[in-house]
Amino acid sequence: MAKNLTISVDEGLLRRARAVARKQGTSLNALLRGYLENLVGKQPGEVSADELLMLMRDHGGRSGGRKIGRDELYEDRIG
Repeated sequence: MAKNLTISVDEGLLRRARAVARKQGTSLNALLRGYLENLVGKQPGEVSADELLMLMRDHGGRSGGRKIGRDELYEDRIG
């Protein structure tokens, strides 16, 4: 559930922040929300690097443990 947040900022800062939001084609509200989401961590739908490493470790490819050399890996592209 979204909650409203009231803050006090200098008038000049507010004017410059609105200009930045306008240049980015967004609202000041969306700009601040994005900043707060980045400040506290990942946004919904994002996956951390640790989660990706765990997935790669637990669900490896189909090489059967065989080492594949660079030339073999790119053979179809450069062949």
